[in-house]
Amino acid sequence: MYKRQGKEAVFACTVKAVKKPVEAAIDDELAKKFGAEDLAALKGQVSGRLEAEYAGAARAVMKRALLDQLDAAVKFDLPPALVEAEANQIAHQLWHDENPHDHGHNHGNIETTDEHKKLAERRVRLGLLLAEIGRKAEVTVTDAEMTQAVLNAARQYPGQERAYFEFVQKNVQVQQQLRAPIFEDKVVDHLVAQAKVSEKEISKDDLQKLVDALDEM
Repeated sequence: MYKRQGKEAVFACTVKAVKKPVEAAIDDELAKKFGAEDLAALKGQVSGRLEAEYAGAARAVMKRALLDQLDAAVKFDLPPALVEAEANQIAHQLWHDENPHDHGHNHGNIETTDEHKKLAERRVRLGLLLAEIGRKAEVTVTDAEMTQAVLNAARQYPGQERAYFEFVQKNVQVQQQLRAPIFEDKVVDHLVAQAKVSEKEISKDDLQKLVDALDEM
């Protein structure tokens, strides 16, 4: 009933159905909605993805531990120009991380701090060390690995993949930026292959804590 200025109005409504949420049936039909052939195939896909995620997380933890040990064990004089350039790059990147809405570069000079310089020294030291280890071990990045890296990066620019490919082909610096992490990972694999490695089982929660700690360092 609706009242307005002393007058009453009555509206007739017909309820055709009353629905309530129910739990989805975990069966082959549900699996097909997610593109799997049946429930067993869907479970296999989920299991495979989780295994890959856990393996990636465990590798990240292992890699950080290895780099920490290398950084602590090896000391040598660093090229000041490289350290300064790296510190400026770190300061610039962190500034944009803290100011995500500012995509330009008209923000004036960004001062580097002692923390930036310390991190820069670590990165330059490890970069030079891994480069020398990789050179002696004859570690190389193949054309196929580079092509895959470009493909992965191009996915960030849907609809502009061809333009991105052309941009990479003409820009040696971008090629180096894509090649560097591949080379580093291959050198890490080389070092791990030379080391005596023992496996340790940990829970999912403990692994997550170790991964979270990586971001805090």
